Amino acid sequence: MSGHPFRLPLIAILRGILPQQVPAHVAALVDEGFDAIEIPLTSPDWADSIGSAVRAFGDRAWIGGGTVLRPADADALAALGARFIVTPHADPALIRHAVARGLQVVAGFATPTEAFAALDAGAQMLKLFPASSYGPAHVRALRAVLPPVPVFAVGGVAATALGAYLSAGCSGAGIGGELYRPGQPAERTRENACAFRQACLEALP
Repeated sequence: MSGHPFRLPLIAILRGILPQQVPAHVAALVDEGFDAIEIPLTSPDWADSIGSAVRAFGDRAWIGGGTVLRPADADALAALGARFIVTPHADPALIRHAVARGLQVVAGFATPTEAFAALDAGAQMLKLFPASSYGPAHVRALRAVLPPVPVFAVGGVAATALGAYLSAGCSGAGIGGELYRPGQPAERTRENACAFRQACLEALP
């Protein structure tokens, strides 16, 4: 199930990263083949972090903002050069606004009602969240009614569980705490990224 713009169908989530840590950790991810990197807006000085990531790596990776809740946030991200936003929820007004600003939207959902509301508003991708609460069986059931849009499993997805989500119909996953925790060295981020990339490539057809 493709349809997403990423070469590797894994979104790296750097929640809580500080601006001075961005260069080393994003470089480690890009070196490991990640080309979708999300910095949540709950992170300290997120605008500085996203701006520097776009300037340094925007030609090699999609840099986006996560936990986007308001249209003004989408405006700020567009101004910074971010290319996508990730929301924790299905907010049609926010989605329409972000799409109008030229951003790709990965919209959070849990139910068919939320999924179709997000798609009707123009979301190009969906994010099942929190995936660990629902599991691959939920994805398989949703796929019976959803159009062939990219669905990313996000929230508690370990490398060992990735294959089950992909075989159930997910296009990929968003990886947060299993990939990056604030304060960890960049080498740990690189090791975790390598493990997830390998698990993804082994699970893809």
